Order: sequence, then C-alpha cells, then structure tokens
Amino acid sequence: MTTLVDKLNIFKRKPQKIDLAEATATQLILIKLRRHKLAWASIWLLGMAYFVAAFAEFFAPFESGDSWRRYTYAPPQEMNFFETTEQGWRWAPHLTVFKVKTDPMTLQKSYEIDENDKSYFSFFGESEPYRLMGFIPMSTKFIAPHDTKKPFFWLGSDRMGRDMFSRIIFGARISLSVGLMGVFFSLVIGISVGGIAGLRGGWIDNVINRTMEIIKAIPTLPLWMALTASLPREWDSITKYFLVTLILGCVTWPDMAREVRSRFMALRNEEFVNAAWLDGNTQPQIIRRYMLPNFMSHIIANVTLAIPTMILGETALSFLGLGLQAPVVSWGVLLQEAQNIRSVADAPWLLLPAAMVVTVILAMNSLGDGLRDATDPYHEQGAK
Repeated sequence: MTTLVDKLNIFKRKPQKIDLAEATATQLILIKLRRHKLAWASIWLLGMAYFVAAFAEFFAPFESGDSWRRYTYAPPQEMNFFETTEQGWRWAPHLTVFKVKTDPMTLQKSYEIDENDKSYFSFFGESEPYRLMGFIPMSTKFIAPHDTKKPFFWLGSDRMGRDMFSRIIFGARISLSVGLMGVFFSLVIGISVGGIAGLRGGWIDNVINRTMEIIKAIPTLPLWMALTASLPREWDSITKYFLVTLILGCVTWPDMAREVRSRFMALRNEEFVNAAWLDGNTQPQIIRRYMLPNFMSHIIANVTLAIPTMILGETALSFLGLGLQAPVVSWGVLLQEAQNIRSVADAPWLLLPAAMVVTVILAMNSLGDGLRDATDPYHEQGAK
C-alpha cells in the first residue's frame, strides 16, 4: 500500500520526458508550439483577452453606457496603490481626482489635479447588483470604486463622459466574438463546398472553382460595404450583429474552400479512402472519419490566421458607420470617435481601441505562424 509520504513525493518528481517516437500527433504539435516562444506568449495573451471579454461585467468598473456629463474628454487619472500617512506607507488603491474648470469666454474645460481628493477603489470589492453574462446575479467586481459619484477614468473618458476602460472591455466582447462567429460560418461553408469539389471533381469542381474565382475577384472591403449597407436600419442591434458576422463569413469562405479542396484531391485516391468506400461508408462518413482528421491541424492554423481578417472587417465597417452602431459597443464603434481630428488632438486616449486591435491582430498572426510551423512535419524547427 502507498503511504502518505509516497503520495507527497509524487509532487517532487520531475515530469517525465515524452518519447518522440511514441508521442501522439497532438503531443508533437504541443512540443513544437512550446518552442515557438512568440506563439506560446500569444496563446496566453489571447486567452486572457477572451477571458476578460467573456466576463466583461465583472472586469469593467461600470456599465458601457454609464456617463458623467460634467467630465467630458477627461484625461486618464493616475493609479496608485499606496499612500503616505504619519505611520508610513499603507495599502490604499486610488486614482487621482481632477478639478474641472471652464473658461467663461470659450467654455472649454480644463482639468487640474486635486491634491486633497482621491477616488479610492478595491479589488474584488462590493458593487451594485448586476448579472454576469446576462444571467448570473453578482455584486462583486474586479475593480469596485468606493464612491461611484466621483470621476473614475483610468483610461480617460469620451465626449459623453463615459469610462473608456469599461467601454474597451465591453467592446472586446463584440469584436473578438465577431471573429469567432465569422470564422465558424466560413469554416462550415468552406469545408462543405471545398469537400464536395475535391471529392466529386468533374463539372461540379469547375462550377465551384469559377464561383470562388468570381468572389475572390471582387475587392473585399467594397463588397462588405455593399452588403452591410443593404441591411435595413430599423433592425435591432442583435440582428445586425449576427448578419454582419454571417456576411464576413460568407465573403471569406473561398480561401478555406480552396485549402480543403486541395487536401481532398490529394487524399481521395489514397488506399485508406478506397478501403473506406469498399467498407460501405457513405461520403459524409468518409469525410468526417477519415479525411478531415488527416489535415485538421492545417485547418486550425488557417482558422487562426483568418480570425484577424474578420476582426479588421468588423472594425472597418463599424468605423465607417456601416457595421455595428450604438448602443452596441465594439472597438470599431469606439473608433468612430477618432474620426474627428479635433477630438483626437484634445483626447488622444480615444485611439486606445486601435491599439487593442493592433495587439490582438499581431497576437493572432503570431499564433497562426506558430501553429502552421507546429503542424508541418517537415519544418526544421520541429525536427530538431
């Protein structure tokens, strides 16, 4: 019988090295992916971004529509975690508070630091009741201001006095999910159409190829603009959200279909596929059981590289006023504020959503490059 000492020694043992000769395909991909430092860091960055976006109500100090009209275009407040007292330093997270002054001649507002006032907050503190993800009742937030009447703008405010930090978090939920939903539609259509073209061949393959060439010949952005501009303006925001994702997916499916078609044409004459036909499997069963698993890793890599295109498409359409519109909050909708050069000159923090878009796109591309190298058995880095 194993003693308590033996059980505790398990945690002291060094992890056993995986024998590459006996490792599975998934284990080999993970080993190669870990060697790609930039891709591995991108996984953690994107995981954190999607986690924060999924639980936006918990991480955002305020709702996306909460506003303080007196503090329009307020600059970012300095965050401090300690304050000095007569006894020394003590833990007291707070933001500096500004005094608002209005020029009687130009009515232009200016902000000066108030040395005698601070806006305190707590981590994992109590807040007003809300519903996490729309259905889980909670009253705790990651950052909970003690006095919600005081200005609390860690990343500044917009033209209506709304907290940019909270709006960026809520905007991440829409912008990041649009990429996933659009790629899902593109993946379903691409695998279905590309699989039929690669497996059937003949005149069906010719018709599908000509259709893909026609779609690819049309410039992507004008096609997105034409399709989204045709949506009725009286439709609600949720309906427009799903239709925009559907449009993004339907326009970008030819790239996925070409990849799937080429793989199917390379595999359809293999012996295991012929054996599956002789065994009585139907065409959908052969695709699902035998053909897709052979190049699923390549599909995953291509999907990772396609998500940034979807995010950029939604951002561009919303920025031009043709995609999602207020009261929906996305990074593209937030960047509509940056169309006014005067506003950007007075409030450069309005460009923070663009920095988030650039960061996520670079992380997605790095992850896609890492997955592509990890799934390639002939890649030199993986062979070492």
